[in-house]
This record gives sequence, C-alpha cells and structure tokens, in this order.
Amino acid sequence: MIAWFARNGVAANLLMFAIVISGIGTLILGRIPVEVFPEFEINQISIQVPYRGATPEEVEESILTRIEESINDVEGIEKIIGFASESGANVSIEVEDSYDRRDVLDDVKNRVDAISTFPAEAEKPRISLAQGWRSVISVVLYGDLSERDLKELGKQVRDDIANLPDVSAADLQGTRPYEIAIEIDEPTLQRYQLSFNDIATALRASSIDVPAGTLKTDSGQVVLRTKGRAYTGKEFKDIIVLTAADGTRVKLGDIARVNDGFIESPFLSRFNGRRCVLIMVSREGNQNAIKISEKVKEYMGAQAPLLPSGVGLDYWSDSSKIVKGRLDTLIDSASKSLLLVFLVLTLFLRPSLAVWVVIGIPVCFLGAIALMPPLGVTINIMSLFGFILVLGVVVDDAIVTGENIYTKQKLGLSPYEASVVGTKEVARPVIFGVLTTVLAFVPLMFGTGFHGRAQAHIALIVIPVLMFSLIESKLILPSHLSHSLRHLIKRIASFFMPGALVALCSRLYSNVSRFQQTIANGLEWFVKRVYQPLLRVALDYRYVTIAVFVAGFAIVIGMMKSGHVKYRGFPRVQSERATATLSMQEGTPYAVTKEHIDRIQSIAEGMKVEYQDVDGSPIIRDILSAVGGQGVSSSRRRSSTGEDHLGEVTFHVVAPEDRTSTISTSDLANEWRKRIGAILGAKEL
Repeated sequence: MIAWFARNGVAANLLMFAIVISGIGTLILGRIPVEVFPEFEINQISIQVPYRGATPEEVEESILTRIEESINDVEGIEKIIGFASESGANVSIEVEDSYDRRDVLDDVKNRVDAISTFPAEAEKPRISLAQGWRSVISVVLYGDLSERDLKELGKQVRDDIANLPDVSAADLQGTRPYEIAIEIDEPTLQRYQLSFNDIATALRASSIDVPAGTLKTDSGQVVLRTKGRAYTGKEFKDIIVLTAADGTRVKLGDIARVNDGFIESPFLSRFNGRRCVLIMVSREGNQNAIKISEKVKEYMGAQAPLLPSGVGLDYWSDSSKIVKGRLDTLIDSASKSLLLVFLVLTLFLRPSLAVWVVIGIPVCFLGAIALMPPLGVTINIMSLFGFILVLGVVVDDAIVTGENIYTKQKLGLSPYEASVVGTKEVARPVIFGVLTTVLAFVPLMFGTGFHGRAQAHIALIVIPVLMFSLIESKLILPSHLSHSLRHLIKRIASFFMPGALVALCSRLYSNVSRFQQTIANGLEWFVKRVYQPLLRVALDYRYVTIAVFVAGFAIVIGMMKSGHVKYRGFPRVQSERATATLSMQEGTPYAVTKEHIDRIQSIAEGMKVEYQDVDGSPIIRDILSAVGGQGVSSSRRRSSTGEDHLGEVTFHVVAPEDRTSTISTSDLANEWRKRIGAILGAKEL
C-alpha cells in the first residue's frame, strides 16, 4: 500500500483533497453545533411539591419523608437528596449510569402518584427529568419603571429576541409571577349566605372556555366555542357568584377585593442600583452559541435608542466568550506551531520536508472535523482543548517518517526508493507509537458523571486526529517526498514569472540551502561528538543508568506524596465575577433581608469607585443584586423568587486581559468579605 501510493501521486493527492474537502464542507455547512459545554443527558430526576405557608418541619414530616419512603427501594436510584422549605419540598434523585433514566422516572412517578396522605393544601407533585442548562447570554433591561411596566417591557424584549434569526429560546428572569388575589371577609359571606367553597365553585364554573360543537352551513362548517375564561382582575370582578330569586345578580367585585398584581412575597432585582429584569437566551439543537450572542448584541444596539427615557439594555453574562477565547487560543497556537515546525525542519532537515509536514497538520485536523458530526462531538471548550492538546503530537510520526526518508536519500537512493524504503523501515514503531497514545485516551471515552462525560469529547478529538496522522504520514507524505519540491515550484513559477525572476529565486534558494546545510551539519556534529559518546557511557554502565532513573522516579513520587506537588483537577483561573449570597433564617422578614443586601451592595459600589485601573476606569464594571430570591446572576440555573430570607449581590469585573491592574478578583472578593463582616442570623455556607 505504501509503495502503491508513493508510485501513484494522483491517488495520494485525491485522498488528501477528499479529507480536506470533507472537513471544510462540514464547517461551511454548519453541521457542527457551537456550544460552551458539551451537551448530554443529566441522570437526575426532580420532584417538586409546593406547600405554601407550611413550616419546613411540617413539609419534611408530611411530604418529604413520605416521598423518600415510597421511592427508597426503586431500582436504579443511586442517591436521594431532599430539601424542605416554607415554599414546599424538593427532591433530587441521582440515577445510576447503568439504568435508563426514563424507566426510573416511570417507576418513581408511579410510586409518588400512589401516595394518598399528602396534605390537602399541598399542590400536585411535579416530576420531571433534569435538563442541561445551555445559557448563552443574559440581557439586562433596567430603568426607572414600575414593576409591572418593566416586566411587560421585558416580555416584549424577550419576544423580540426569540424571533431573531438563529435564536429560539429566551426566558424572562428576575421578576415575580403574576397573581390575582381574591379576598372576602367572613361577615360579607354570612350576609349573602355564601361559603368560601361557593365562591370557588362559581369561579371554576364561570372562568372557563367551553366548546359548543360544530354548526353546518351551506358554505361549510363553523366551530362554535364560548370564551369565558377570565385573565385580568376586571374580568374576575364581572363574574356572577350569586343570582337571587328576584333576578338580582351579585358579582365578585361587589363582595370581594380583587387584586391583580404579583405573588404576595416581594422580590426586587437591581442592576447598578436600578430595578431590572433579565432575559436569559439559550441555544437549542444545532444552534451556534457565537452567532446567537452576535445577533442578540446587534438587537441590543438597534433597540437601545427606541426604549423609553430612563430605560437601558446591557448584557450580564456572555458564555460565548469562553468558546471564542478557546478558538483564539487554538488558532494562535496552531499558527505559531506551524511556523516553528517549519523553521526547525527547514534548518535541520530540508525545506520540502518542512512544507509537507506542515501541510499534514491541517489535513489531520480537517479529517477529525469531518468525523465530529457522526461521533456526536460539538465545538465546545473540551473539544477545542483536545485540538490544542494533540497539536504538538500530530507531527511526530510525520517527522520520524520524513527524517528517515531524508536519510535514505542522503545514502544515494532515488526519491521514490527512499520514500518507500524509509517509510516501511519506521512503519512498525510509528504505528505502535500512535496506537499506544490512542490507548491512553480510550478510557476517557467511558467516563461517568459530568466531568467524565465532558472529557470524552477530548478523546473523540485526539483519537481521530492521531489516526488521520497515520494515514497522512504513511500514504500521502511518502508520495509527496518522492518528488522534488524544488523542481515542482520552479515549474509552477515559470508559468507566472519572467525567466530572470525565476533564476533570481533559484539563486536565493541555493543560498538558503547552503545556510540550511550548515545548520544541519552542526546538528550531526552534536549527535556524533556529544550524544553518541554519552550514549556509549550509559550503555557501558547500564546498572548505574537504571539506578539514576529509578532514583529520579522515587524523588518524583516522594514529591507528590509529600504534597510538594499539588494536585488540582482544573487550574485556578481568575473569575470575572464575585457573588455574595445571603441566606437568613427562614421566617426572616423581607425588610430585614433587604437592609442587609442594601449594605452589601453599597460596599460593592464603594469598592467600584475606589478600585480603578491605570487609565482611571473602574475595575468593577456592573453590580447585580436580588432581594427575596437567589440565582438571578447565575447562567446555569433558574432564579428563585418568593423567599423573603434569601438575597445575593454579584459584581462583574473587567477581564484580566482587558486591564493593566494586577489586582485579582480573589483579592477584591476577600476585601469585600472583610468589609461585610459577620451578619447576625445569617447561615454560613
């Protein structure tokens, strides 16, 4: 096979072009989704049972314990985590990897639905599979408007964003749900001889849409439907709750107070001190996170001048920056690596070898890109890390093969004979060298848990790149090195340049070749005069050599066991955000929580003025706070509202690469924590 491809250059080039076109076509057609983190199913089941007004102890006793006892023996459950609060019970179930989570969901649902001893005031359990969070960017709408007006404007902005090209998922965050509250006092009910159940029955019977069948006419069928469902407070007030014998009708608004507003528990989110709502934009399916972020920012720029006076738009969390940064790192590393590999191979071997080895790197990468859709791999920070990781490994077999071909040519063999003999001679060690590296990455494909599944994307990039490097170095490279690159370039140049210019370029090439030969001779002198004598000494005193390396290995193990070499799953990278979460004792009034959050926010605002960059701009860019809930600043979970004892403040700092100040986010967070001090009644996490 090696000899056949070396002899048939057209076939080798067709194979190379097929790999290149497949990779480029996959990129152009957009078949590879661009996301921040790899998407995969989360083996978790969520159970929520709202129980308003109950104490955590009552929730635990009457709901949480009964759920845990009913599902405790369901097969496939690895762990059950339950939370009881004033708002109800939340149960998180972790499913074992060897079980189908949907089968476990059915079993859990059957067990929970069979429980008949829940309190009458508790709502129906909501059981669902946990969904992966794929947030891309959060848009902040802030201004001096009332809560209702800001939410209505936020809904309009959300709908506009959802209708943008490449965007299909937008969710409103940081605001209370709407609620229509109906209040009737006891004397009024007695005066009209009504009970609370009578009012509830009247509302259920009146506030509905009822189908009325089909009316057949000469021109076709007409579907009849009475629309009586009430949606606003005014519509509820017009509902008739009592009709007297004399025909007098009593409406709900005549005997009750109807409040058309929000849920009773207050909630307030502020962006740089002004009331705000957030629109969280997520990706779905094969959507591109970078394109989504760009479309949303274009909309913000066009919409900002059209907003009412005193209202503004900004973005809070742009996760696509992570993917962009990793792509920039990959492109920067690849360009520098290609240049360095070309220079080194040109200086120590020959230019033609350097050119074809450098061309082989993008060929291998494009081959792996072509296989990403069938392998289920997306462009994310893990797969890009795989490309960066394999960048320095992919050229090794091509260098070994090319150097051996170069050696055979120096011994007097023709280019074709040198390519075949040189490639065959190192084929076995090169193939086994690549396969052993592949085997080292195979276990990553079978990892469990979040990190294990994410690391599988690294292996699914590294392994295809290495396999394509075998194809390139054993079938394509020998064919290219069996021909003189100098004569090929001279022949091509003669079609585009005058003869005098071609001759000048030829003389320059000869001068460069003499300089390159001098460097190459220097390397050979080092090998013969330094490396070979040292190798003979190591072989003559082989037991001493083994002892030295065993001792070095023992020292390394000792450094790891003694803690001198630290182990950390991921390196510490300075974050661009710092968050202070406040969890008071349950039952704490909203006013008390707000007082503490206001103080924490004012401290952050003071630090924003105090800590500035060299040019005088503040290091702390934005401050986002929430009272009555948590999670507003997070792009990985939904925010909670209606919990008076919870609050949080988050500040966003300028990225380290965009400022000259050496102060880190950790230093700012530590200073912030020191200034806040201890808070009486707060839970320490």
